[in-house]
Amino acid sequence: MNTADFRQEIIHYFENIDKYYGSKTEITEGLCTDIHNLDANHTTWNLSEFKLIRSAYRNTGDKFMMEGSNMYYEISADRIVAFQQLGRHKFEFIEQYSETVFRITKIRFHYKY
Repeated sequence: MNTADFRQEIIHYFENIDKYYGSKTEITEGLCTDIHNLDANHTTWNLSEFKLIRSAYRNTGDKFMMEGSNMYYEISADRIVAFQQLGRHKFEFIEQYSETVFRITKIRFHYKY
């Protein structure tokens, strides 16, 4: 996928995220130092669940934001090195924070349609 297609897929995701408002949202976040080896023994994982109530793009800092009750999650747009749709309502972002530090964000919406 070329850079323009890659960016268009991300834009499409956020332009259509409002259909998930009110849905239970699971975010699984992993921190790793080897993007080619996501072995659970070498990756630190966190899981958050919330009902999605709002999303936005914060121009200052180039951040994509998702918000729920008592929950706020951001993805740094300028650090995204990979994006894919894993299933019907499942998505994955990979951000690169340094030469060897990556954050994997897997998002699953419990959406009835």
